[in-house]
Amino acid sequence: MTAAQKKKLLATAVKAAQSAGTLMKRNLMVEKDVNESTQRDIKLELDVRCQRRIEALLVREHPEIAILGEEESAGNVESELRWVVDPIDGTVNFAYGIPHACVSIALQQRLTKFNRYGENYESIIGVVYDPFTNELWTAIRGQAAKLNGSKIHVNDGGLRESLLSIGFAKDRKTFDYMMPYFSKLVPKIRKPRIMGSATLALTYVASGRFHGYIESKVRLWDIAAGGLIVECAGGEFWRMPRKKGKYTYSVVASNGRIRKQIERTCGPLNPDGL
Repeated sequence: MTAAQKKKLLATAVKAAQSAGTLMKRNLMVEKDVNESTQRDIKLELDVRCQRRIEALLVREHPEIAILGEEESAGNVESELRWVVDPIDGTVNFAYGIPHACVSIALQQRLTKFNRYGENYESIIGVVYDPFTNELWTAIRGQAAKLNGSKIHVNDGGLRESLLSIGFAKDRKTFDYMMPYFSKLVPKIRKPRIMGSATLALTYVASGRFHGYIESKVRLWDIAAGGLIVECAGGEFWRMPRKKGKYTYSVVASNGRIRKQIERTCGPLNPDGL
């Protein structure tokens, strides 16, 4: 794929993300229709509307590329190229009128062999748009990550001075698994942060706002774009595909040094061993 083709694909993803973001911003304080609700999660009708808005634009511009989405998919998601879309990451925040949510779109390419993480796809383009701060993160593999057009870089600080984002999954088993990490890490860091959007946690790491982000169970569409942005910002996006649950990962995003310090404090993430 040429540099010009990647630039065009990035522009398409930006356009789609901003279109869905406009819909999100318009509906932040509006009463929302709930499609599904559990104790720890909410699915909105607007999730589906945003997904379809993104999908319509992507298909119109690049009908040959499949779409793997949180809400629905289109085409053969095991083909050479695929978009990976999360129309609203941080849905619970958004449902309660909290302006901390975003749109995430990645373009992934199939690999000729499995990489060191056991994956046969890698993200080559990543776009994350926060409509409430009007912040747009972009990345093309092999190039510098950018926030609103300016280059960004991860924070090189250590664990002791860190703001560490800690995510908790929706099911009780992985919630219980993460609690010892939380209790062991809090005395070792400056402040923990639990803000409700895995994607924004990753872009905040890439921007140097957070020093790291750790979660034991997160889905591919939450991390496909943000993980690439971390890597292109000079960080380490360590992940482990979970044996149980397709498109499900454990992740640690940081400058690399912090992951090793976390492992010395708590041990490595290995929830499949439970």
